[in-house]
Amino acid sequence: MKKDDTSTVKTNEEPVAEAEKEPISLEDELLDLRDKYLRNMAEFENYRKRSITEKADWIKYATQKLALEICDVVDNFERALAQGNPEDIESPFGKGIVLIERQLVKVLEKEGIKKIEALGKEFDPEYHDALAHIPSEHEENTVAAIIQNGYTMHDKVIRPVRVAVSNGQDIKTQEE
Repeated sequence: MKKDDTSTVKTNEEPVAEAEKEPISLEDELLDLRDKYLRNMAEFENYRKRSITEKADWIKYATQKLALEICDVVDNFERALAQGNPEDIESPFGKGIVLIERQLVKVLEKEGIKKIEALGKEFDPEYHDALAHIPSEHEENTVAAIIQNGYTMHDKVIRPVRVAVSNGQDIKTQEE
């Protein structure tokens, strides 16, 4: 019989034992452990700072949901006052409604909530939510009408202003 030329040839080489490898010096091992320790400490410090920031933000914005509910009430007071005629608003009942609306606005301001002023300003998608494109006396891409008020809380938008944006065509020229 012929012997296969493709048969594997065994060698007498055995894997080098761990003990025979070049030993890591104690100084190198110490430096490695020191590096790991410093990285872990830095990582922990970053985690601690991030945790503190997240907790502060959570506390800062904990009242956001309630604030939005109060914003809806303020909006309804504004709509009611806009529908009233001057005699109604000057009556004791009307004055009481105005005082309640002002008091709610002050409560919101104490929590860092401010109404976003948008009418006549250039459309900004960060603060505005465009629902319509309408002809108006305003320049193109300018807020022509406010559909629903928007609010910020500590300079963060919690509800964008829903607006109608001018298409640049004057209402008078369109009627002709």
